[in-house]
Amino acid sequence: MFKSVLAAIAALSLATATHAQDQAPRPVTSYKAPRAADGHPSLEGVWTNASITRLERNSRHGATLSLTETEVRKIEARNQALIDLGNRPTAPNATVTDLPADCSDGRGTDCNYNAAWTDPGSVVMRVGGQGRNGFITSTPDGRVPMRPDLKPRPRNGGPSDHPESRALGERCLLSFGTSSGPVMTPGLYNNTYQIVQTRDHVTIVVEMVHDARIIRIGGKHQTGAIRPWMGDSIGRWEGDTLVVETVGFHPQQVFRGASEHLKVTERFTPVSADRMHYGFWVEDPTVFRQPWGGEYEFSRLNGMIYEYACHEGNYGLANILSGAREEERTGVKTAPTNIDQVAPQGEEGGEEN
Repeated sequence: MFKSVLAAIAALSLATATHAQDQAPRPVTSYKAPRAADGHPSLEGVWTNASITRLERNSRHGATLSLTETEVRKIEARNQALIDLGNRPTAPNATVTDLPADCSDGRGTDCNYNAAWTDPGSVVMRVGGQGRNGFITSTPDGRVPMRPDLKPRPRNGGPSDHPESRALGERCLLSFGTSSGPVMTPGLYNNTYQIVQTRDHVTIVVEMVHDARIIRIGGKHQTGAIRPWMGDSIGRWEGDTLVVETVGFHPQQVFRGASEHLKVTERFTPVSADRMHYGFWVEDPTVFRQPWGGEYEFSRLNGMIYEYACHEGNYGLANILSGAREEERTGVKTAPTNIDQVAPQGEEGGEEN
């Protein structure tokens, strides 16, 4: 009887441990990366995840994850046509409705950029050489499994009440969208990263808003009240894979509605001299119906990261707030509120594929 009880406890412990393990996709590879001074694989270098593929699958291609070569060529050709259209000279007497292309799938007004000024990527993301319709692999439809009873996060005042109510990117505090992560996903431009590696730390320098995420190898998560931007990241090596677990996100940093209870596990695995597999697993039972995850591949760049000078004292923010005060004074709304037209803070916007 005693032995059977011990066996049951052991089985329960094993099941719990298995359930707790992240289920981020693992690549199938025989590649052996060059070694760093401490004997672990070297991840150092400049990488990019620029791609016209996005986190969630595009319904234009159905719920399928993999794309045929014919589909990939059509998607990339359509994207190149948009770039070419945006690169055309603008007529001197053109109005805003005459602009040939913009960043929001054909909308001709109230748009910040046309396609000539953006650089989200020009190719479909490939994993193991296979074109992909999205990064998420854990759900049948490739969408984020949001809880149906989830209520919107309370906002700190109106969208233009004060500087603190504006988006983090506008205030030059954190990358626009989710470039810095985790989860790291490509955005409208500046999708370049530099990895610097030592025995005790791995630092990911993000081109967008010059973020720098410091991953402590073999450390323990902080338990204090301070929650840093991009969370508290702890890394460990599993063979040739760097596994990074991040918790303790800053309450103003939101990823798909999740923040203070968010846990993200990432897996970085070199799969060739110029490709690195990136698997991720996301958990927050207060926001998501179930844990979820996916994968893509970084491409190595033979270059460097240039300075992204986010202007902390830019005129745009002051003008947004002064314009809002003028509308309050006159009672006349003279311009759209752009924060109502973009994705919530920390989420992706725009058309994919």
